[in-house]
Amino acid sequence: MRQKKMSHSTRREFLKTTGRVAAATALAGTAVPHVHAAENNTICVALIGCGGRGTGAAANALNVKQGPVKLVAMADAFEDRLDRSYKSLKQQLGDRVEVPEDRRFAGFDAYQKAMDCLKPGDVAAFATPLAFRWVHFAYAIKKGLNVFMEKPLTADGPTSRRMLQLAEESEKKGLKVGVGLNSHHARNLQQAAQRIHDGDIGDIVLMRGYRMQSSGAGCPPKPAAMSEVEFQIRRFHGFLWASGGIYSDFNIHIIDHCCWMKNAWPVSALGVGGRHYRRNYVDQNFDSYAVEYTFADGAKLIMDGRSMPGTESKYHSCAQGTKGYAVLSKSGDCGAQSSTYQGQLPEPAKMIWESRIERGDQNSHQNEWDDLIDAIRGNKLFNEAKNGINASLVTSMGRMAAHVGRAVTFDEMLNSDHEYAPNIDKLTLDGPAPLVPDAKGMYPVPQPGMVAKREY
Repeated sequence: MRQKKMSHSTRREFLKTTGRVAAATALAGTAVPHVHAAENNTICVALIGCGGRGTGAAANALNVKQGPVKLVAMADAFEDRLDRSYKSLKQQLGDRVEVPEDRRFAGFDAYQKAMDCLKPGDVAAFATPLAFRWVHFAYAIKKGLNVFMEKPLTADGPTSRRMLQLAEESEKKGLKVGVGLNSHHARNLQQAAQRIHDGDIGDIVLMRGYRMQSSGAGCPPKPAAMSEVEFQIRRFHGFLWASGGIYSDFNIHIIDHCCWMKNAWPVSALGVGGRHYRRNYVDQNFDSYAVEYTFADGAKLIMDGRSMPGTESKYHSCAQGTKGYAVLSKSGDCGAQSSTYQGQLPEPAKMIWESRIERGDQNSHQNEWDDLIDAIRGNKLFNEAKNGINASLVTSMGRMAAHVGRAVTFDEMLNSDHEYAPNIDKLTLDGPAPLVPDAKGMYPVPQPGMVAKREY
């Protein structure tokens, strides 16, 4: 499918179109043109992308409070992943998994076959590498399907613009679209956003996010018997076209919820990073990143990431304002409890507020599906696509800044003409891969200062 080329945009125009960060959540409950589920009141789900995150998302879908929901079709590029996922889900969830062999599809056209098993108003869940997101989203919109899609949504400017067009189409059709940025469904962060927006810590001047882990994320060389396309998809974290690399895939949650607290997207980013203990790894990632985002009012967000064996782990986020301090995620992407304090230190004696989560609401991955299905059943406005595009674009802006060795603006990232996986809708297992290795099996890597206009 070919999309019309979107004219170059400014950040102001893009933000005007996409709205405020939490618009989808804030507008939940507003009635929209009805896109209904099956007449028997069962919402059917097709899973496209059967790796670990896809399998987890399907389990969340089938465990919603507002059932009945059933998994009726599955698709993956590779049959072995499809089989593992099916067996796991069937063992866990029994009769809620109704996917006979003739509704389990493998191959690059499998997504169409799986979605063809659904009725308008059912749900297609996308958990493939992000390069395929616009292809699958376009087909779901054509079929009148509600959508859940895992983050990130894009890794470059051209696909961000294409996805924005599709988001507009999905809104016009009244489709419900959930995005796997589960911070927005973490009850502690919802409460924290309200407290911060109401002025608990004054105006935010600095936010800090950390995802430093002792596990490595390197990618060893391709096995001789495996095709380039299969290798790059299976090891998608190693390649920017497939995942945005570890910077995008690992850090987007914290970047997203910090921007939510600020109620703004940054205008520019400046970053550093490097490749350290590479062994024989062939991926495109840096092992460490430190990115400084700047907002229009001069406020900053510092995002530090590291994936290096033997190093100290640090994984949380916080905000400092003119009147106080906030713990956003206490641990992980969105872990409770959130809290606010007088002064600039999280001292218990100076605590202003601490989040409280009702029993049964602790799992943000489950909450995002509960909220999506509730919107479908209640015919409420619910479309998180534009926020997901924004968050993906801002994350890519920081990654690119580190990779090219200079400041990158929001407008530059949005209007970039470098599409990392052109013609992804025509990809075949034995065809040319989006990234071509050299004679030694090595792939192009970022070279800050030496290659300064593109990431590679």
